[in-house]
Amino acid sequence: MTSDTELLEHLYDRFNARDMEAVLATMHQDVVWANGLEGGHVYGHDGVREYWARQWATIDSHAEPIGFSIGADGTTNVEVHLTARDHEGNVLFDQMGGHIFQIEEGLIRRFDIR
Repeated sequence: MTSDTELLEHLYDRFNARDMEAVLATMHQDVVWANGLEGGHVYGHDGVREYWARQWATIDSHAEPIGFSIGADGTTNVEVHLTARDHEGNVLFDQMGGHIFQIEEGLIRRFDIR
């Protein structure tokens, strides 16, 4: 689990730094990624890139991993502190959430929100 945890810690760090290419490098080319803003999923690096470009243009979001565990199905579950502000600095939400990652061969294959 250490390598999966390190991969996800890197993902969150680079997401919070808005380092799109470093984050995409943690993902399988055909990743399936939950769309937390509009619902459903986006697909592949292009889908994630477009989704995050829309998200970052709308809100300033931050995700801080708090804890990691392995699910019965082998997924990695992350307890995460989620915050978002509008571009004037007003808090839109500040809450705990759950993220579920399927990791294959050192790359994120699927991401879902619990």
